[in-house]
Amino acid sequence: MLDKIDLSKKIAKSEYKKLMAPLLLRLAELQRTAREMGIPVAVVFEGWDAAGKGTLINSLSLALDPRGCKVHPINAPTEEELLRPWLWRFWARTPESGRAAVFDRSWYGRVLVERVDGIVKKKEWATAYEEITTFERQLADSGTVIVKLFLHIRKKEQKKRFKKLLENPATSWKVTKDDWRRHEQYDEYVDATEEMLEKTSTQWAPWTVVESHDRRYAAVKAFAVLIEALQWRIAEKTGTTAVRPTPAAKSAPRTSSLESAVLDKVDLSLSMDAATYDEQMDRLQARLRDLEHQIYRKRIPVVIAYEGWDAAGKGGNIRRMVQGMDPRGYEVVPFAAPSDVEKRHHYLWRFWTVLPKAGHITIYDRTWYGRVLVERVEGFCAETDWRRAYREINEMEEHWARFGVAIVKFWLHIDRKEQLRRFKARQAIAYKQWKITDEDWRNREKWNAYRAAVDEMLLRTSTSYAPWTIVEANCKLYARVKTLSTVVQRLEQAL
Repeated sequence: MLDKIDLSKKIAKSEYKKLMAPLLLRLAELQRTAREMGIPVAVVFEGWDAAGKGTLINSLSLALDPRGCKVHPINAPTEEELLRPWLWRFWARTPESGRAAVFDRSWYGRVLVERVDGIVKKKEWATAYEEITTFERQLADSGTVIVKLFLHIRKKEQKKRFKKLLENPATSWKVTKDDWRRHEQYDEYVDATEEMLEKTSTQWAPWTVVESHDRRYAAVKAFAVLIEALQWRIAEKTGTTAVRPTPAAKSAPRTSSLESAVLDKVDLSLSMDAATYDEQMDRLQARLRDLEHQIYRKRIPVVIAYEGWDAAGKGGNIRRMVQGMDPRGYEVVPFAAPSDVEKRHHYLWRFWTVLPKAGHITIYDRTWYGRVLVERVEGFCAETDWRRAYREINEMEEHWARFGVAIVKFWLHIDRKEQLRRFKARQAIAYKQWKITDEDWRNREKWNAYRAAVDEMLLRTSTSYAPWTIVEANCKLYARVKTLSTVVQRLEQAL
């Protein structure tokens, strides 16, 4: 997930002032309403050292009425706290009705610092995920609004900020030996953070990753996420129309400058000439054929999932994928709208039924992600259903991965201009006209809605056990080589 966050997001000073003024007023108004309605609020700040947690917490404290808000800085547990269950000290700090508690670090220290530094054994931090989700669910069930913010910066940016703090005698004390040690452990913390986000971003307590290279952007996004969560809870309690806040790294005010668009970072100019393509494909197809036989002998099941824009080239890509493979060892399963029989089952049922047995490969042409794409955008399922689906999908893929399934997921990405060119080409060629339908044109009209859904899907469901690979598909030759090389690499890793 973290590798898909666009940390180049910035807000100009003038825009910051324009955005923050109404946010500050709105937050103060919502705090008063929450106090009157007896709604407790818990705001959790986690993130990298020097990411700006202190600055943001200070800004939030100044915006809120201090009579109804308390900041809890969390350090290593005291001797007394160690004599009690580890969540005791956090239970003791949970907010009462109508008040807000802001946590500078939190119970997530168990699966971050305590895990990476070996302070607790694996059994303890591994079981902590369940204890944390139970703790948060109990708070949420009692009416607490839980907002969890992870402030994200790159390792290079962290080092730069450490050095800047050290240059000033007034702030040099803030950078300790432990800070530098954790800086050296950055990659280990990335792994721990990824797992934390995967296992504890729930419908009742979602994580929001805040892009924090630009402090103004981080402040606006953090305030906007808190406001959105409060608005939803108040609307729910009063029985008015409530839209559940987006539990994703892209939650932000509805302004184009604040969208955390994964797809914005994709370089669609990448291409490949025919000679290089032919050479690469011959090598990769031969290698894949060998790997197919090896995974059969090792009894490793493989799932290859294809999603992408209409006309992105999924069909042609799949044909080149299987061109040199033994057909006895793989199956390509295309999925369209569910049948009447499939509708009478859980929406994941039809994908489970074609899961490959050990040693075989199933290629899914369209997948379970239709729940959070077409069904979401077209309104074929309720909002609560597609929001819950992120967790359900991650759980299903984790179950598969635990069994030993090697999972490869592709999003074939093209721009709108290229899609239009391909649509027109299909219409102009008689034997390709069947590929273009009225539905394709209707979907194209909803490009922005689908793009937002794709962005959220990529952020919410790119996990350590089933990561997404975004394929730059404006050039079909480049896309085919990238998907094939990705599968080869994944199978070699599995073996």
